[in-house]
Amino acid sequence: MKLTKGLILGSAAMFAGAGAQAADLPVKAKAIEYVKICSLYGAGFYYIPGTDTCLRIGGYLRADAMVGTNSDFDAAVNGVAGAQNRLTNYLQTQSRQDLQIDTRTATEYGAVRTFAELAFTWRTGTYGGTGSTGVNGATAYTSSLTSQVAGGGLGIYYAFIQFAGFTFGRAESQFRTPWAEYPAQSFELPGAAGWDPVNQISYTADFGQGITASFSAQDQAPNYQTNLWNVSAATAAGLATGAYGANDFAGTRAPDFVARVRVDQAWGLFQASVAAHDNHAAYYGADETTGHPGDKWGWAGQLALSIKNLPTGPGDTINLTGVYTYGASRYNFHDYMSSTFAMYGGAGTAGAYQSAGIAGVSDSVFVTGAGQELTTTYGFNGGYTHNWDAHWNTGVFGAWAAVRYNNTAKGYICGAFVRTLALSTGADGCNPDFNYAVVGTKTSWTPVKNLTFTGELAYMMLDQKYAGGSTVTLPLQAGIAKPGAVYELKDQNSLVLLLRAQRNF
Repeated sequence: MKLTKGLILGSAAMFAGAGAQAADLPVKAKAIEYVKICSLYGAGFYYIPGTDTCLRIGGYLRADAMVGTNSDFDAAVNGVAGAQNRLTNYLQTQSRQDLQIDTRTATEYGAVRTFAELAFTWRTGTYGGTGSTGVNGATAYTSSLTSQVAGGGLGIYYAFIQFAGFTFGRAESQFRTPWAEYPAQSFELPGAAGWDPVNQISYTADFGQGITASFSAQDQAPNYQTNLWNVSAATAAGLATGAYGANDFAGTRAPDFVARVRVDQAWGLFQASVAAHDNHAAYYGADETTGHPGDKWGWAGQLALSIKNLPTGPGDTINLTGVYTYGASRYNFHDYMSSTFAMYGGAGTAGAYQSAGIAGVSDSVFVTGAGQELTTTYGFNGGYTHNWDAHWNTGVFGAWAAVRYNNTAKGYICGAFVRTLALSTGADGCNPDFNYAVVGTKTSWTPVKNLTFTGELAYMMLDQKYAGGSTVTLPLQAGIAKPGAVYELKDQNSLVLLLRAQRNF
C-alpha cells in the first residue's frame, strides 16, 4: 500500500509540474495591426486602425517679417501705423503653426468628410497711448494676447462636415473664388470676397464636367459687416479716424443668402456669385423709445476668371475678379482689410501741421429720424504668376476699388465734417468718396519640395476726393501722438515689404 500510494503521489506531482510548465509557455501574440494607406482620396491618407475612415494630417509652419507696417499682410492705413511717426512699427514679425485634420468615410451617399484647420500664432505687438508718466508710448503696450511675451493665440479657420452635397459649419463662403483676395500674392487686396471662412449651411449640386451650382445661408456677423453709421452721433475723435458716425448694429435677423455657379476645367475657371445682405440697425438713441430706421437689404455680385495652360510656361496662371456691392461692402473690402482709414504725411498747404488721408467704408449711413442710405462700392483685382523653372516663380498683381455715397449720405457726412472738423472749403469742397489701389510683385524660391522663401513688395494708394487744399481741424489724438491742429486733406500711400519662410507638410 505504501508503494502504491507513493506511485500515485509521484505521478500527480509529475502532472502538476508539467501543467505548471505548460502554463509558463509563451502565448502567441495577437497580430499587429499596421496602419494601411488609403488611396481613395489622394496622397497622405491612412485608415484609422480598426475603422473604414481615412485620415490625413497636414499643415505648415510659417515665419514672416514685414517692413513698413504694423500689420501682417496689410498696409499702414490707420492707428499708430498710419500715423507715420515714432510710434509706428517699421518692423513687424509673425510666426504661425497651422494644423489641418481631414477625415473621410465612403458611404452609399458618397464620402462623409470632416475638416478642421487650427492655427497657433504669435506676432509683434506695438506701443501706443499715453503712459502713466504722461509720455506717449512710455508704458502702454498692446493688450492682444497674440502679441504678449511667451503668449500667442489660437485661430480656428475651418471646422465643417460635408455629406451628400451639404456643408455644415465654418467653411469658405460660397461667394468667394478658390484664390479669394490672393490672385498672385499674399498682400491684402480689395475687389473680391475675403478668404476667411464663415459658418454656413450650403448645398452644392455637381452637374459633371466641372460644372457646379451652390446655394448657401451664411453668417453675416462678423465677416460680412462693415459699418452702419448713425451720423447724428459723429464726433471729432471718430471722424479723425475715418468713422463717420456711431456704429449702430442691432441683432442679426437673417443670414446672408448666397448663390454661385462655377465651371472648373483644364483651361481654367469661370465663376459668377451673388449675395443678399440684410442691414438691421439698432435704435437712434439710448433706448427703444427713440425709434430706429427700417431694415434695408443690400446685395453683391461677382464675376471671376482663371486662365491656365498659358503659352508663357507650364503652371503659369492669370486670375481676375470683379465685384459690385450695394449695402454689402464686405464683399469688396473684405474682413482682413480695415473699414476706416487715417493716414498721415507731409503737408503742402501753408498753416497746416501735416496732411491726412481720411476715409471710411460702410454698408449704410443714416441720421436720427431718417432711413438708411446704402453705400455703393465696386472694384477688381488680378494677378499673373510665371514659373521660371521648378524652383522659382514671380507674380505681379494689382487692385482698384471705389466707395461711393449717394447725395443724401454725402449731405449727412459733410454736415458732420463742416460742423465738427471745421472743413475749410465747406460743404462745396466735401466729398467722402474715395478710391483704394494696390500694385506689387512677389518672387518665391523653393529649393526643396515644400520649403519656400518669398519676398513681396506692395504699394498702396488712398485717393480721397475732398477739394484740393481743403483743411480740417483735428483734435488731440493721444493714442497716436497727433496734436490738435490744422491738417491738409490729401492723398496718401504706403509701401510694404513682406519676407516669408514656409514649410508645408
